[in-house]
Amino acid sequence: MGAAHAGHGHDHAHSHVHANSESDRRWLAAALAVIAAFMLAEVFVGVAAGSLALLSDAAHMLTDAASIALALWAIRLAARPAAGRMTFGWKRVEILSAQANGITLLLLSVWLAYEAVRRLLYPPEVTGGLVLGTALVGVVVNLLATWMISRANRTSLNVEGAYQHIVTDLFAFIATAVAGVVIVLTGFVRADAIATLVVVALMLRAGVSLVRASSRIFLEAAPADLDPTEIGQAMAARDGVVEVHDLHIWEITSGSPALSAHVLVEAGRDCHAVREDLAHWLDDEHHIAHATLQVEHARPELIALGAPPESQCADAHGQPHPSPKALRH
Repeated sequence: MGAAHAGHGHDHAHSHVHANSESDRRWLAAALAVIAAFMLAEVFVGVAAGSLALLSDAAHMLTDAASIALALWAIRLAARPAAGRMTFGWKRVEILSAQANGITLLLLSVWLAYEAVRRLLYPPEVTGGLVLGTALVGVVVNLLATWMISRANRTSLNVEGAYQHIVTDLFAFIATAVAGVVIVLTGFVRADAIATLVVVALMLRAGVSLVRASSRIFLEAAPADLDPTEIGQAMAARDGVVEVHDLHIWEITSGSPALSAHVLVEAGRDCHAVREDLAHWLDDEHHIAHATLQVEHARPELIALGAPPESQCADAHGQPHPSPKALRH
């Protein structure tokens, strides 16, 4: 009997992930600098012009800056090596950051929806020219910030969370610019509230997507692109394998799938050779480099009696995957 971890390609993957995180940090830091500079300029102009609209927009930009700062902090913390009780390191912090960004988007959308409905019912005086000018500058700034973050690795849920914050703000400025044009040309001040409701819909969509994806990882669900049943059946079909059970597939963090399984091997076959074959196959076919496989010989007398998996494993659970050859017999 043996349990072993498949580390095939692990060192290469680690250095590649490290290089990616350094690149992500540079792009996120650049976007943070652009957003922070524009936010400070908005505060200055808002105070000088006595504009509550500009100051409230600066507060919204502060949440964007906070989302990027949170993502940067998570990347730095996730780079720490595994030690002590943190046997997987701090990689899940990135998922916490993504979930925090998703929840923030949902909370902001609720507040903006309330404000938009209130302004639809009781429209305040809106200076269309000031709104239009600020929005046009905001579009340029957010286009630059969005481009910078898009250069980072968006397969990371952490980076995607910061990206969604900035891209919804970009849409907000575009909608605000359109509303400003309408107000200047027609005097229809409710256009501002209508534009806000459009942005609220986009924020809800992004927020729900981030919370759902991060919750799947926290609940240890299999990644969306990996089917446990399909992988279990394919593992059971490999040469020398009698059955695969106790199969678990989850993500340590986004883009880092892991697998564990109990593998029963034909009597007389080399367990270590079968384990090596499975480990290489999992890495090559499904990019699962972190696989822990408990491998042992199946007891012939139990197989002959057609015994269920729990007869060979003290605490078996999950769907068993017998070899196609065993099913034919």
